[in-house]
Amino acid sequence: MMSDALLELSNVGRVYGQGENLVHALTQINLTVRSGEFIAIMGQSGSGKSTLMNLLGCLDRPSSGVYRIRGVDVGSMSAEQLAGLRRETFGFVFQRYHLMANLSAVDNVAIPAVYAGLSREPRRTRASELLTRLGMSDRLLHRPGQLSGGQQQRVSIARALMNGGQIILADEPTGALDSASGREVMQVLHELHADGHTIILITHDANVARHAQRIIELADGRIVNATATDPAIPVDAPTMPIRARSGGAAVFSESMLMALRSLLHNRMRTALTVLGIVIGVASVVAMLAIGEGAKRQVIERIEAMGTDLLSIKRGVAGVRGSGSGIGTLTPEDLGPINALAGVAIAVPETDRPVLVRQSNRDLLLPAVGTAELFPQVRNWPVKRGIFFSAEDVRRHAQVIVLGASAAIQLYDPDVDPIGRFVMINNAPFQVIGIMTPKGVSRGGTDLDYQAWIPYTTAATRVFGQRHFRDITVKVKDGALLDPVERSIRTLLIDRHRKEDFHIRNMSDLIDTANQTQNTFTYLLASIAIISLLVGGIGVMNIMLVSVTERTREIGIRMAVGARSKDVLAQFLAEAMAVCLLGGLVGIALGVLGAWIAGRFTGWMTVFAISPMLLAFGSALLTGLVFGFLPARKAARLDPVEALVRE
Repeated sequence: MMSDALLELSNVGRVYGQGENLVHALTQINLTVRSGEFIAIMGQSGSGKSTLMNLLGCLDRPSSGVYRIRGVDVGSMSAEQLAGLRRETFGFVFQRYHLMANLSAVDNVAIPAVYAGLSREPRRTRASELLTRLGMSDRLLHRPGQLSGGQQQRVSIARALMNGGQIILADEPTGALDSASGREVMQVLHELHADGHTIILITHDANVARHAQRIIELADGRIVNATATDPAIPVDAPTMPIRARSGGAAVFSESMLMALRSLLHNRMRTALTVLGIVIGVASVVAMLAIGEGAKRQVIERIEAMGTDLLSIKRGVAGVRGSGSGIGTLTPEDLGPINALAGVAIAVPETDRPVLVRQSNRDLLLPAVGTAELFPQVRNWPVKRGIFFSAEDVRRHAQVIVLGASAAIQLYDPDVDPIGRFVMINNAPFQVIGIMTPKGVSRGGTDLDYQAWIPYTTAATRVFGQRHFRDITVKVKDGALLDPVERSIRTLLIDRHRKEDFHIRNMSDLIDTANQTQNTFTYLLASIAIISLLVGGIGVMNIMLVSVTERTREIGIRMAVGARSKDVLAQFLAEAMAVCLLGGLVGIALGVLGAWIAGRFTGWMTVFAISPMLLAFGSALLTGLVFGFLPARKAARLDPVEALVRE
């Protein structure tokens, strides 16, 4: 005896459209299919036979009535459960084959096993065995475009059998074939039926329908006739060769492979899409490297002046010109400041531009009036010769120490300046030393383009003023800057009877410089991230185009068992592959660009792993965020509509 009903439709109807545009594709369909049957559903174009096949294969749902598979109502099943039925129970053979043009025959056949969770080698082995059984052993690696129509249909049949294919749904399997190829395909279907597969054949050709045991005729969406041509012979249903598992690893690997194939298939479009990500990532890497280098350079120069320094200046802090007209900070303040606890050295600094003449060369040079311990306070040693002494300061000696750039401007390379004389205000000054080069300051000033003279000499013979612009205080080792700063402030207020000065703490200056440079770096990074977002929009646009172009492929995947989340993962993987490639190339170009900029401009560049990881992570996040909308659109496609769309 035959087994109980495998498929059962009770008063099933399918309606499309709304209002006046309603189309009744199927009406009051009652049909029972038992395991091992060979049934032909016949009718002319528009009779509803393809709609019935879509309902039977769980590609579509009925608008009314009940459809049961093994006694379970399909209407109560979730989308994932329906995908499981398509994957594990049904095998589809389409009139137009619906093969993926960029895959080989064996890879086309293996697709259903991907979503059943089978790893790559076992599924390729089974696909090869099925193709060999169908006489395709010499065409395993051929793509659909290299196969005849009959051969493509054999590939389609092998794909239907990949996960077992207990029920084979063949939609006009001979419609696009010549008579010889059509006979071969029907012979294959008979062999499958003999093996225990339930065959449901959709056709408009009466000659083809006669191959079945039972013919169901449709007209205008209704069953108008049911004829038995051959008594059904009970045959045991084939066992499912592949047990469905979680397809995570298999789906992920397949998604990445498909992503790479898609990128290679559209090389120019891929290159232009990747370019936006490359520019964004390269900008982030290069700008952060340059910004960090600028920050490091500023800090190093400040630290080179000493981080244990306090600078006392005339006037109110932050008020331009407030120091003019104030005659405090005089030599008489130096002794009391030096006597304070925690103070190591206090030296004055006053600079003004002076005309320095040597032979026939005139140079307008900043001259600094200071004390003999200036090199120790500023951590700025003499390179050649000596710095002036305390005795020179006491006796108002007319001696001068030149910066490296000033010496180059005043003397030829083959002339030794040490011991020679220059004129300042018609007074001769003997050059006794040349300072070690310091380079360019944060503001772009050449620190080596200046000279130093005793502050006593500067007051009486050059500047004509006794008060200082600054007094720089070096704090003793182990002493804290803040307590020393408070002591100096108390002392000077007591001496001056008012607070006509302000004190700058070098550690505060470093903090301020850090904050300023960080702000600048963040600004650069923000600009770079904007370009990364623009690249992400490009990715989204291209992925939307890709979904539109590959709608039929999505329908094929859903027909062979892909769940919505599998399709979502497929297109997310492609978007992330684009951004992954763009991220890697962008990091390489960003490092190269920053290095070239540093090489030819003299900028310091500092490369760190964290900005590169940030840029790379941002690229992947861009792919995830901007790829989600196209991927979701693909995952929400109706499989029936996707299959018929060109």
